[in-house]
Amino acid sequence: MRTDPDTTSAALAEADAHGETLSPNVGVVADFFRDADAAADSPLLWNLTRQPQLTHAMSGLFHGNAALVQLRVWVFLQLAAQGDAQLPREHIDEMFHALRPEALETVLKRFRDVGLLVWDESQRSYSLPPIAQRVAAMLSPLASEAVAEDDDSAELAALLGQVVGANQLGAVDAGQVKLLHAQLARLHGEFADAIASGSEFRLREARKRYDRAATLIDRASETITAIISNSHGHIALERAARGMGQAQSRLLAMASQFNRALQQVDRQRVTLGTTGITSTDVKRWLQAAPSLHTFTADAVASPVSINALAPHELLDVVEAEFERDRPGPAEHEDLPGAQEAPEGSLKAVALPQELHDMNTMLAAWVTGDDASTHTVADALLGLDPANARYAQVAYRAQLMPLLGDPQAEVLPGATGEFARQPWRVHWQATHKRIRHPQVELLSQGMLVSPEEAQQLQEKQAKAATKDLNAHG
Repeated sequence: MRTDPDTTSAALAEADAHGETLSPNVGVVADFFRDADAAADSPLLWNLTRQPQLTHAMSGLFHGNAALVQLRVWVFLQLAAQGDAQLPREHIDEMFHALRPEALETVLKRFRDVGLLVWDESQRSYSLPPIAQRVAAMLSPLASEAVAEDDDSAELAALLGQVVGANQLGAVDAGQVKLLHAQLARLHGEFADAIASGSEFRLREARKRYDRAATLIDRASETITAIISNSHGHIALERAARGMGQAQSRLLAMASQFNRALQQVDRQRVTLGTTGITSTDVKRWLQAAPSLHTFTADAVASPVSINALAPHELLDVVEAEFERDRPGPAEHEDLPGAQEAPEGSLKAVALPQELHDMNTMLAAWVTGDDASTHTVADALLGLDPANARYAQVAYRAQLMPLLGDPQAEVLPGATGEFARQPWRVHWQATHKRIRHPQVELLSQGMLVSPEEAQQLQEKQAKAATKDLNAHG
């Protein structure tokens, strides 16, 4: 049986005007639609109509003026926060002893009527049904201790908490993701408006809110990525997840826009003389100053007088100003006379003494009897190993690759002499621990003749080829 549309509209207008419920003739949501098929085509509306008990409980909880609603929500959240399965009436009276008895009885009766409380006559106690637990979960953000001016962050944190928790339980749906997507899109729009305004105070306030939102999104980024990657096969969830991912990327990309806008504001800031007071300080003072209109009272009371001048007087003054401010012709200046260049000297860069000592030592090893038994450690520690400093050892180690270097051999001086020494370094891939006050480990190696170095390289190449063939 369908009701008359005029009757439905009249009932709706009357209920809206008086703050009352609709007449019994309007009993289904489809009565508010021009076509019943349009109501059936909405998945969200269909899902809501399948939960009449939940909507009835919410209607009973939030019906009436603001004071009654606040009282009911407070009592309900206090009851839901109790950890006992059974709530005896004496315990409830003790919990709400500050309330008037008639007010408490009215609230409890409303809870019983809408199914938020169940009375057990045998045990003389109340209990919360499953529908009450669902309503308490929906109202949990009201019980948070978020600061009033941080409502955006609290709302975003609540939505992120729902999505993260649902994803951990494997029960996330497209509706939760869409709500989070809508919140991110709304924040993006507000932040974009703040950037476009160019107001320094609005920008800085928006930047604080943006930093809090970005921190929350960073903490939930792994969950958002997991939802996007695991939403394949669910068309609605996949669309919502991809839209939320795009909104997240757009929001996080606004950090650079905030930085540019704040830098532009800093460039426009003006310092008033040498006082150190900036235009930002003046704006902040004007915003906090009461009764700004009183500052102009004396100025408006004193009118500005106009002095009339004759045209020829104006011309005389202008000519005098032009003549006085006109720059004079540039005077001819001769070029400066010739001057003798100061005497100078060309000094060559002095090489460290260690290079000369190395050349002397290597040349002595060539003519010595033990020319083929010297190690890299002997060359690095020098003639006096016990007194060799770490800096000297490091410098000598840097000189070793120059031995036999074709480019260094043609250089004049001590560097070329060192490169032309008949020694080659054959390094080993091991280290040796030595007893020295400043050096603990030294790379092992030998100083050999060029012929022996060539033979060692050929042996290493053959060994490497053999190992490659064995493993290939």
